[in-house]
Amino acid sequence: MFDWMKRTRRTANAGMRPAVSPPAAADGNTGEYHLLYKYLRDRYANRVVLTFGEIEDLLGFSLPEQARLQLAWWVGAVAVGLRSSQTNAWTLAGRTATVNLLAQSVIFERAVV
Repeated sequence: MFDWMKRTRRTANAGMRPAVSPPAAADGNTGEYHLLYKYLRDRYANRVVLTFGEIEDLLGFSLPEQARLQLAWWVGAVAVGLRSSQTNAWTLAGRTATVNLLAQSVIFERAVV
């Protein structure tokens, strides 16, 4: 069921954590989207593409209807400095989200620092 999550490239350093990890406080700001945060945080790829179904499998619950219909749900109020728990999930993981509502997929790209 979660085979897509288990696909990782084995390297000599498999199992080792990166030397720098996000602050522990970040975990508390992601609410029910914490598992998405952890998944995105732990990916080494600069670009991660997930379908809505894969996100729902990862979270263990369905995305709200607004997520399927409104771009605003994905952008939130980031422009005015306010963020929701879902936008915190990818921004605290150092990612930006680009949603394609027709394809029901999201591209999470590593934010340029």
